[in-house]
Formats: sequence, C-alpha cells, structure tokens
Amino acid sequence: MKIVLPGGTGHLGSLLTSFLRERGHEVVVLGRSGGPGVVRWDGAGLGPWVAELDGADAVVNLAGRSVNCRYSEANLRAMLDSRIDSTRVVGAAIASAARPPRVWLQMSTATIYAHRLDAPNDEASGLIGGAEPDVPGYWGRSVTIAKRWEETLFAAATPHTRRVALRTAIVLWPGRGGPFGVLLALTRAGLGGALGGGRQYVSWIHGLDFARAVLWLLERDSLAGAVNVAAPAPLPQAEFARHLRRAAGMPIGLPATRGMLRLGAVLLRTDVELVLKSRRVVPGRLAADGFAFEHPHWEAAARELVARAQGRAPG
Repeated sequence: MKIVLPGGTGHLGSLLTSFLRERGHEVVVLGRSGGPGVVRWDGAGLGPWVAELDGADAVVNLAGRSVNCRYSEANLRAMLDSRIDSTRVVGAAIASAARPPRVWLQMSTATIYAHRLDAPNDEASGLIGGAEPDVPGYWGRSVTIAKRWEETLFAAATPHTRRVALRTAIVLWPGRGGPFGVLLALTRAGLGGALGGGRQYVSWIHGLDFARAVLWLLERDSLAGAVNVAAPAPLPQAEFARHLRRAAGMPIGLPATRGMLRLGAVLLRTDVELVLKSRRVVPGRLAADGFAFEHPHWEAAARELVARAQGRAPG
C-alpha cells in the first residue's frame, strides 16, 4: 500500500513508518518542517502535498499539538486548533482527490471517556466524559477537544473513504521522545511509586501492538467509526508502577500526594490530568474482530520494553 502519514515526524510516526516500511509498504510522511524524506505541509491549509493523497491507498493522520504541557487557556486552544485544523484539511484533501484513499485512520484519544474506577469503557457501553463529580472542571476541556476532533472527522465529505477514529491509550515504546523513556527515568530515580493514591486506572498499549493494530485496521474493511486502541488489561496506577519497578530492578518507588503532583507538574510544565485521570479503556471492537495482542499484560510488557531500552534482545 501507499500510506500517507500527516504529522508523521514524531514518536509515533517514526514507529509506524519503520513498522510499515519493513513490511513492504510505501510511506509518505507529511511534516511542518519538511526536510529529507518529509513532504512539507502546515496542517491548516491545502497545498502541493495534496497530490500525495490522490491515488494513495490510506491516510493515517497523527497530527496534533502534544498534550504534555500546562493546561493553560492558550495551550488548550492550541491543542484544539491543531487537531481540528489538521483533520479538516485532510478531509478536504481527500474530498478533492480524483482517486481518494479507501481508508482514513484518524488519531483520537482514550481521554474521551469518563474518569471512572467502577467498570471499563468499551466502544458500545463506555461513558463519554464531561462534567463529572470529583474531578477538576478543566478536565472536561480535554474531553471537549476529543469530541470535537472526532466530530470533524465524521463531518468530512468523504463518501468513498472508510473512516476510523483511533481512541488510543498511552503508547509505550522506548523510541526517542516517547512517554516510556520518561516513566523509566522517573522509576530509576526512585520516583516510580503510587501517584495520588494510585487507584486510578492506566490504559496503555505496547508500541508494536499499536503498529499492528493500525495495520489491521488498514487491511480490513470490517471496522469503521470509533475503535479503542488499548491493551485488554488496564490496571491501577500503583500496580502499573510496581511492575515497572520490578522490570527496571528498582526496589524503591516513592509515592506522591496530589499536592506534590500539582507542584511537580508546575515545575515540569505538564498537567496532573495525565497521571490522575482514570482511563479504564478496553478494546471491544478490535477483540471482537479477531485482533490478537502480542503484549496483552503489563507485567510481561514492562520487562520486554525495559530490555529494549537497555539494548538487549527481548525475552
């Protein structure tokens, strides 16, 4: 297949590009900076890059400002605009193509679901988040961003192109710039303990299973609409941290209260929602379609990822 990756210059784009090219597919990366092997686009308007979509088999749009920032009004607006604008313009490019791609996978987020401890969220019965008790009001802003992101996808006039919203959990892979490196560094520094009590659920997916799920969705016409891209076994954060400590050989993991996390988030210029919101998400539609995870459980996945990060062949 010829696959176009808007916003494909980052952590996930690099992973997907390598994975797909190793399997014989042609990958065209669109990026704001251009450069060797990258077609320039601005993520907001049509331009010469549109020609890459005409006759392509698939588009996987990964574009959007990083969520690893302070949730200020300006940053929330930038997060929203970068997602809405890039999705809208990809839809416009597909609509203008004489030979439109047959499938468009659009990045979305597991954050769209409600903060909950009682039950997992799948695509059929999961609770979409919003104004919820016992959580900060601004958390609802990230849910609003997620909902508008998906609304823009499904409002696009692309009747000949199957559309899938990838409601993706945190993707863990030891490549440069990804969250796994941050988590491992904190764990090795003795800071990998329970956060804010540790009862909140962590939904995650191993990087290779993320790439395999993307290819699965590209190759099959059976799935359209929202699809949860997450490992089938989310777990409480305290347990998640304990398994990562064991994999890293670190016996100590200092806990942090919510107040400590708020102070740390200010110093690190990030936001506590990223670690305190309970994202209990399961892949109902992928599982029903027959997708088999190679890394379904975090204990074994953590050992494999640490081995990769250390340059050792995975066990």
